[in-house]
Amino acid sequence: MKILFLTNIPSPYRVAFFNELGKSCNLTVAFEGRFATDRNSAWQAEKAKNFTPIFLKSWRLGADAFLSLQIIGLLKQKWDKVIIGGYSTPTAMLAIEYMRLKKISFYLEVDGGLIRKDSKLKFWLKKHFISAASGWFSSGKETTKYLVHYGANKEKIYEYPFSSLQEKDILPALPTIGQKQELRKQLGIKEDKVIVSVGRFSYQKGYGKGYDILMKSEEILPKDIGIYIIGDEPTQEFINWKEEKTLNQVHFVGFQSKENLQKWYQAADVFVLPTREDIWGLVINEAMAQGLPVITTNKCVAGLELIKEGQNGYIIPTENSKALAEAILKIFKQDCRAMGQKSLEFIKPYTIENMAQYHGNIFKHNKSDIA
Repeated sequence: MKILFLTNIPSPYRVAFFNELGKSCNLTVAFEGRFATDRNSAWQAEKAKNFTPIFLKSWRLGADAFLSLQIIGLLKQKWDKVIIGGYSTPTAMLAIEYMRLKKISFYLEVDGGLIRKDSKLKFWLKKHFISAASGWFSSGKETTKYLVHYGANKEKIYEYPFSSLQEKDILPALPTIGQKQELRKQLGIKEDKVIVSVGRFSYQKGYGKGYDILMKSEEILPKDIGIYIIGDEPTQEFINWKEEKTLNQVHFVGFQSKENLQKWYQAADVFVLPTREDIWGLVINEAMAQGLPVITTNKCVAGLELIKEGQNGYIIPTENSKALAEAILKIFKQDCRAMGQKSLEFIKPYTIENMAQYHGNIFKHNKSDIA
């Protein structure tokens, strides 16, 4: 089966997914660009092993947005299946419009989505591009609601377990208390209770990920709870805030390799992501795979899909530091390890291997979607 997949950049988890999917089909992946300008230089992708990569000649229009006319030439070739990974980049829009005009059937893959109160123009544009597909790949029930809202046929939406994790990335069992204490010693953690959060300050200067909400909650939390924010370097505003409020229990860790990041997860008690909006939020998958209960907001699609309230974490409203502090205290009053065990159980199906298998099965059993 000859398949063309269009995506924007070769992010590590995507390349791993394409390598897995390419084991069962003749896969060509067209990348709009080689890298995003807002990523740490240590953020590297694996090499293509089981698929043919094509890096389109394109104009960069943003951090990870490109326009390439070369995609038209590729679409003129004969493919058994065409998958467009998202509809919001200029190249994807061009591809969708071309296939609409030429009546070429294709799948649209959407990793997440939150329904907003759009203007009439925005609603029309989203519906125009989303409804043009003949079939849709959805990351779960929340994304399915989003797709249907913008014109997708619910009968031809196929849900799959969206993840950045390979099977080997999920812990077989929780770290023992002794192992956790040893990791804390290695990492220089001194607090009795430990929260980690992972994200980029470069995203809306820390406000997009809700680090201001996290800092405000820490102002009213007991001093034995340490918060470790892992990602790129904090802005000066957050450094000043920490100093002025004497928040000695707040620590800015900086970028970590995948191996070191797993140590931080395993050393922690709870993972917190007080984001204002995440179309998915793959760090939720990663934290659960290391056996952590999770607190996030009602604007994080991964949280809405993966957190079962009170079992492996809590969902809170956005921009509510009091609700965040209350959820943190609630988890510490419960059995953190039992909640972490639930996270391990819930995340097991969410692997790249399963993603690839779901896609392959859909291609084989739904030939009527794509001409």
